[in-house]
Amino acid sequence: MKKEDLIILKDKAFKTIENEIDRIKKFLINIISIPTVSPEGQNYLELSKTVVEFLASYGISSEIHQIPLEYTDPKLPEEGRGKPRYIVISRIGRPENTFIHFNGHYDVVAGGSGWTATDPFKPKMINDKIFGRGACDMKGGIASMLLSMIALQRFVDTLEYGIETFLVPDEEIGGETGTQYIVENNMIRGKYVIIAEPTGLDKIYIGMKGRIRALVIVRGKSAHGASPWLGVNAFEKATRLAVKMFDELVPMIEAKKSRYKYDFPEASKATLMIGGLVKGGNKINQVPDEVIFSLDRRLIVEENVNEAWSEIENYVRKAAKDMNMNVDLKLLLAQDPIIAKENSKIFAIIDASAEEIIGRKPEKIVCYNGLDMIYYLQRGYEAATYGPGCYNIHAPDEYIEISEIVRTSKIYINFILNLFHEKYKEV
Repeated sequence: MKKEDLIILKDKAFKTIENEIDRIKKFLINIISIPTVSPEGQNYLELSKTVVEFLASYGISSEIHQIPLEYTDPKLPEEGRGKPRYIVISRIGRPENTFIHFNGHYDVVAGGSGWTATDPFKPKMINDKIFGRGACDMKGGIASMLLSMIALQRFVDTLEYGIETFLVPDEEIGGETGTQYIVENNMIRGKYVIIAEPTGLDKIYIGMKGRIRALVIVRGKSAHGASPWLGVNAFEKATRLAVKMFDELVPMIEAKKSRYKYDFPEASKATLMIGGLVKGGNKINQVPDEVIFSLDRRLIVEENVNEAWSEIENYVRKAAKDMNMNVDLKLLLAQDPIIAKENSKIFAIIDASAEEIIGRKPEKIVCYNGLDMIYYLQRGYEAATYGPGCYNIHAPDEYIEISEIVRTSKIYINFILNLFHEKYKEV
């Protein structure tokens, strides 16, 4: 196919996008109204069936793949166990020659309080915005992906390549029971991966910080509250240790600076957050014999988890010995940072595709938080995270702009056709 033919096809696809705006609005409102909160996992099947029925109305066939409980249950917190997880897989074009893979997660965080525009799961349209939990993170991204699939459905057979979308659960709790599963089980056919997480159209995530989650367990000796001298107060010990860590360990860690650009200037340094979780004590009149507090360590891309964990371990054990404390450490999660090659073809093609629609190239950024992209990069896929919106994510009055969903879909169309044109030139 000549480049001129691709331009004609693109114009037809763009017109289809404009014609389908009303239907995509209704679809988005529908799926936002389905509370797909993780890790509880309620309503996952209802959402999956809703997507399948919507795509079927355009002649796009999909399948719902249930992840085995024996895989998911050991990885899930108690409230999610025994509840099935589903992958929605859709393909157009030639499945045996699939080249592009889109990923989106349909789970959301809890609705929470403080909303003024509407209730979290009663989506409301105000001008160009749809408000509701998950509107931006990331059911709006799902709408953009599917809208670009719909726009190409009638023409994609002429491209000689295939496109697939995978809608996955549980990104909000780490992605082990969603994206990690599809990557581990070699379910992906496309080489180039776009994850439609809400970055906003002015930036592309090219990597992410690493993560260490751990517990510090401080032990004492229980006694009656009226005779505290007979016990060892674990709370007192824990607070003294925590203060010492705030004063000494945190500044040591935050002195590490990255050469890459992150979402915020403050995110370009390594961090340690202490005390997100604190547990201990049983009764008001009893000396606490155990207090637990958490550590959340974020690694810049120049670090690795082995060295970062050793630094924490060595510091805490030395401090405990010096302060005559009985302390244990429990490692919960250790995930290295990761970054893609900045000269990867996928970034150059997104740059060109976005510039045509928004008039500028997106900036390449390292995400300060976790992303499902890590599972693809670890397996050698060319992957980028790029999707619509970045509005009140995980906060009250979360929303997405319909106009940004439309622009994103057009960028995805450009990306697909530009990449296919590159493939034609290689043949």
